[in-house]
Amino acid sequence: MNQGVNDTANAADRQALNQREYRVGSAALSDQSLRHAAIDAQAHLHHAYLIGLQLMVSSREGPTVVGDWMFRLFRRQHHEKFLSSFAKLGLRELPHALACARYHVLSNAIGGVAVEYMEEGPTKAWVRFRYPRWMYAGPAICGVPVEASRGFLRGWYAHNGVSLGNPRLRFVCVSEDMTGEFGFCGYFEECEHDLADEERLHFAPGELPPRFDPDAQPIPPQEQWNDERLRKANRNYAVEYIRNGLVELAAVIGAERTRELGGLAARLVGMQCWRETAQMVGTTDGGIDQAGEYLHRMLAGMDDEIDPPVPLETGGVGLSQRGLRIVRGIDGDERKLLLDCWTQLWVGAVRAHREMLDLRYEWADVRMFWQLVSRR
Repeated sequence: MNQGVNDTANAADRQALNQREYRVGSAALSDQSLRHAAIDAQAHLHHAYLIGLQLMVSSREGPTVVGDWMFRLFRRQHHEKFLSSFAKLGLRELPHALACARYHVLSNAIGGVAVEYMEEGPTKAWVRFRYPRWMYAGPAICGVPVEASRGFLRGWYAHNGVSLGNPRLRFVCVSEDMTGEFGFCGYFEECEHDLADEERLHFAPGELPPRFDPDAQPIPPQEQWNDERLRKANRNYAVEYIRNGLVELAAVIGAERTRELGGLAARLVGMQCWRETAQMVGTTDGGIDQAGEYLHRMLAGMDDEIDPPVPLETGGVGLSQRGLRIVRGIDGDERKLLLDCWTQLWVGAVRAHREMLDLRYEWADVRMFWQLVSRR
């Protein structure tokens, strides 16, 4: 059994909750609109966590570290998602330059990111990311160094040809976010000769994309992407960046430093985003009951199994959660690191309530026990 930063919960309380009948989070909230709001709130919170963590690493560790981290994160995402999604998005039969550009338009759209597509024949196709940029929402874009975008360009865009077995495919970046041009924009191009590794990413500032044609934009296969699936895909998009991001950050700065920065960023984001996420799921400010209801509704948005909050004999309120989507498929030290950081989102959110509260937690295997207590 692993415990959180505070003392562990009472064993009798834990046993009582564990004997309750579990209910799937999506069923525990009977109102479909409320369930959808919880999914959307989880997407928003994890998105904010990713931005906050980038800013914290940038300010504490510097631009080079951020660039190395983004390279590792996007290369990991690339290996996990790129080829496996081609069939789902209907891209396998297209020329590689077109398929790659459409992939980035479609996959980002599913994640809630606006990207435009412009085609110039079978060997050249453009992508232009529109503002506001999802990765650097709001004024946060001013605090992220250009090394971050260079990292994801090297980690993902420059590797598309390698994954496709096409030695002639490259990405040409004509505009970047942090340089104040017109946003992240470039094109995939199949050259007439094989490329060296360093030629797979090229910079050509000053080139402009063709005019935008709304009728030429790719759309996901409608039979596979209904509203429910799109909502969950948007949430999963943000959650995956946190799952992989913390693991890859540890590979750059070490597990203990990642635990320190990742936990602090999570707690700050939890506090900062509490009010807006509470409004999304329909809970109010106040004491332990309001905080318990907030936690219950929010966690249900992860599609884990979650019981409603109940009073505990030792005082306070407890909740049991089972499934733990956040660490699904992640084991060992990486699992512990991820949970140590992620739980701080909820510590921060609980502490943002008017009453002086704290959140204690412990976990084993796929089950989490949460205990809300008064700090007075």
